Amino acid sequence: MSDSERSPLLSAAGSSKGPKSRDADESFESTPLLSSSAATPRYDGERDDAHPGDAASIASHATDTTSARSVKARSIRWPSVIAMIVLAFLALTVMISAFIVPSAVEEYAKQATVIEPTNLSLVSITANGIRARIQANFRLDAQRVENEHVRRVGKAVTWLAGSLGSGDTKINVYLPDYNDVLLGTAAVPSLSVSIVDGRNNAVDFVADLAPGDADGVRMIANEWLEGRLNNIRLRGQADVQLKAGIIPLGTHTIADSMTFEGSKLPHVPEYNITRLNFKEEPVPGEPNAMAAEVSIQSFNEYPVSLDVPELAFEILVPGCNPTDSSILIAAATTSRVAVRAHAAVVVDAHGLIKELPDSLTQLCPNSDSSPLDMLFKKYLDGETATVLVRGQKQPAGDTPDWLAEILSSITVPVPFPGRSFDNLIRSFSLTDVHFSMPDPAAEPDDPSSNPRVSGTILVLAGLPSEMNFSLNVTDVRANADVFYRGDKLGELDLREWQKANSTQIPATEDHEATLKIQSRINDAPLNVTDSDVLTDVIQALIFGGREVILTVKALVDVKVQTILGELVVKAVPAEGKIPVKPLGKDILGSAAPKVGGVEITDTSPTSISLRASVNITNPTPYSARIPFISIYVENNGTTLGEAFAENLDVRPGNNTNLSVSAIWNPSMGGEKGIQRGRNLLSEYISGYNTTLTVRTHRGSIPALPSLGEALSRLNFTLPAPRLRLPGSGDDDDGNGPDDDGSQAHFIRDATFHILSSTATFTLVSPLTRNTIFIDSVNATALYNHSEPIGRIEYDLPFAAPPGRSQTPKLPVDWSMDSVGYGKLREALGGRMKLDARAVVGVRWGRWVERVWYVGRGIGAGVRL
Repeated sequence: MSDSERSPLLSAAGSSKGPKSRDADESFESTPLLSSSAATPRYDGERDDAHPGDAASIASHATDTTSARSVKARSIRWPSVIAMIVLAFLALTVMISAFIVPSAVEEYAKQATVIEPTNLSLVSITANGIRARIQANFRLDAQRVENEHVRRVGKAVTWLAGSLGSGDTKINVYLPDYNDVLLGTAAVPSLSVSIVDGRNNAVDFVADLAPGDADGVRMIANEWLEGRLNNIRLRGQADVQLKAGIIPLGTHTIADSMTFEGSKLPHVPEYNITRLNFKEEPVPGEPNAMAAEVSIQSFNEYPVSLDVPELAFEILVPGCNPTDSSILIAAATTSRVAVRAHAAVVVDAHGLIKELPDSLTQLCPNSDSSPLDMLFKKYLDGETATVLVRGQKQPAGDTPDWLAEILSSITVPVPFPGRSFDNLIRSFSLTDVHFSMPDPAAEPDDPSSNPRVSGTILVLAGLPSEMNFSLNVTDVRANADVFYRGDKLGELDLREWQKANSTQIPATEDHEATLKIQSRINDAPLNVTDSDVLTDVIQALIFGGREVILTVKALVDVKVQTILGELVVKAVPAEGKIPVKPLGKDILGSAAPKVGGVEITDTSPTSISLRASVNITNPTPYSARIPFISIYVENNGTTLGEAFAENLDVRPGNNTNLSVSAIWNPSMGGEKGIQRGRNLLSEYISGYNTTLTVRTHRGSIPALPSLGEALSRLNFTLPAPRLRLPGSGDDDDGNGPDDDGSQAHFIRDATFHILSSTATFTLVSPLTRNTIFIDSVNATALYNHSEPIGRIEYDLPFAAPPGRSQTPKLPVDWSMDSVGYGKLREALGGRMKLDARAVVGVRWGRWVERVWYVGRGIGAGVRL
C-alpha cells in the first residue's frame, strides 16, 4: 500500500513532508481517534488523575482557545468548512449506497421487471442438450412498484445507470425440496439491456440447455403427469459479471427462488385421435405382425416452436393390480414433428405388435378376467382406457442418448378414448327354434328347471373402419336379457361356449365391412323372470296375428382367431331384435287334433283314467320338447277333468301318435260338474259340436308354478277331438264316411226283424283294449226325426268289446199306427234311414253313468 493510501482522509493543516513532519504524522495516526476518558474533562471540572503539571497545560490550552476565537472572529477558514461538508456528504452517500439504495433497488427490480416471452424455438438437439432460441420483451415498469420511496430511488438509480450488461453466464437450476437435485443448466450469452423506466428491450439470444440429474427430471415429470405436483420450487444460481455502461461492476453470485403453483404449470394438451388403423404387416423372417397406425392432432397454445426428431416408445398396459409391473405389448415410433407456436400439431405414430405375452392373457388371481379383458371392457363400454407410453432406452434415428435416457425413465399414462359399440349388431335373428319345457324332476337351481331354447343364431355385425385385418369367430357365449315392449321377459343363459363360424364381407363404396356370424345353440336355459310378460307374449302370438318383436341385450364373449393367435374378447355389448312369427289366430283349429287308440287305464266310481294316441298338426315354424305338462279340461267354466303329457316332441307339420293321458272326473267341478259332464258326454257321443276349454294351472309346469299360474288367464277353447272309430273310412283312419255315405257313429248299423219284433245293432268302440258294458237301454227309433217306429227297453247287460261288435237281439215294441212303422214295412227287404233317441246305462270298470244318445241317419236293414 502506498504512503498516500495509508494516510488519513484529512491530514493536519500546515503539516510538512519532511522527516520530522513524517514522524509527527506517524505519531498522529497512532493516536486514537477519540482519546480515553482519563484525558477527558469531567462535567464537574475535575480530573480523575490530576498531576501537578496539568494545570499549566490547561492554562496554556485555555490561552490558545481564547486566541483562536479571536482569530476566527477575524477570518473563517473556508477550505476546512468545505472539506467537512464533503466529508459529511460522502459519508451519507456511502451509508445510502451501502444500506438503503441496494435494498431499495433490489425491491424495485423485483417489482418493476416485466418479461414477456414472444417465442421459444428449438434450434437443434445436440449430443449434450438443446440449443434453443429465446425471444422476449424486457422492460422495467415503475408503476408496478407499490412503495413510493422505493419507486423514486429505483427510477433514479436506473436512470443514472442507463443500461446494464452481463457477460457469458451459466445458470444452474436446483430443486430445493428434492435435496437440491440439479434440474438443468443453461448457458446464456452476454446481454445488454436498457434499464430506464418504460423502455422496452427486444431480447433475442440462443442458449444451450443441458439436462441435470436424470432422477430429478424423472421425479418431477412423473409427479406432474400423475397430478401430484401441487407446486414446485426452483432455485437458480449463477455467477454474473455485470457492468453499467462501460463501468465494470464485478462478478456477483446471484441466487433466487421461485415457486410455481400446480394450477399455473403447463398442462398436458388435449388431443384428438384423427386416424386409427389396424392392419396385418409382414415382418421379414417372422410371422406377420399386427401394425397400428395412429394420427394425433393437438394445438400448441404456448409461444414455443421446436422440431421433434423421430422417437421410439414402448407401449404397455397396466397389470392385474396397480402394484404389478406393466406389460409390454408393442413398440412404436413417431415421425419427425414440427411444433409451431399457437398452431396445430400433428403426430403420426406407427406401432407393431409381434405377439401377445402370456401375462397379458392369463387370468388375474381371484378373477375371471385378464389384463387384456379389463382393457377391452373399458374400450368396448365406451369408457376411457389407459395405455402407458415409455421411451425406449435404445435411441431411434438421430435421437441423442441423453434424450432417450430421460424418456425411458418417464412413463406417461395416455387416455385412450373407448368407442361405443351400441350399433355394432346390424341384425340378429333366431331360426330353427326348438323349445324344451322344464324337467319336472329337476331341482330349482338346476338349469334344466327352466325352459330351454335351441336354434340357429345369425348375426350380422358391422366392422369398424379401423379394423383392416382378417379375423374369424370360433366360439361365442353370452348372458342375454330378453325384453318385450321394454319389460324384461327373462334371461337366456349361454354361459357355455357355443361353436361358431364367421364370414368376413369386405367394404364396398356403398356398404361398410361386415362380419356374418353363425352359431347353433342347444338347450340354452331361458329363465323366465316375469311370467306376466310371458303371458303377454303368448297372447300376442296367438291372438295378435302379427310378428312379435323381442329385444335382446347381451354381453357376449367371443373367441377370435387372428394373426396374433386366439384372443378372447369379453363382454362385447350386443343388442338385437328377435322377430317371432305369429302362431296364427286359429292355431288350435289348425292343429286339428284326432284321438285314437284310446285305452282305459283305471277307473273309480267318479272318474276314468285314459291313455290315447293323438295326431295333431303344428302350423307354426317352431318345435318344442315337453317333458311334462298338465292342463285342466273345462266346459262352460266347469272343470271336468285333467289332461297331461310326458316327453312330447312336437315339430312343425304333422305329428302322429303322440301319447296323451287324461282323467275324466266331473266331480272336480262338484254337483254342477257331474251334471255338466253327463250332458257333455251325451252330446259328444251323439255327434253334437262340442267344445272343450283347456287351461293351465299352478301345477301345469312343476318347475315353473308361477308360469302355469300366469298362463291360466289364457283360456283356449277348441272343438272336442274326434275319436278314430274302426271302419269309419278308408283304412279305418276315422276320416272318411261310412259305406252308405253317413258320418261315423258309435252305432254303425241296425237290422229290424218284423216277425220276431227284435232289432240288432252294430256298435263300434274307440277303445283298443277295454270292453264297455251296456247295462240298460231305453230307446226309441224314429223316422224323419219325429215319427216313431218302435220302442226298445232292455235291462240285461251286454258287452261292447273293442272294435266292431253286435248287440244281442233287443225286443222292439212297434208303434203299429204310426207313419214310421208303415215306412218300415215298405222298406221290407231293403234299407232305410232312421233316427234314434236313447238313455243308456254304461259301465267301464267301476265307473257307471247314464247318458242319453241321439243318433241321426243311421242306416237300418229291414228283415222279416
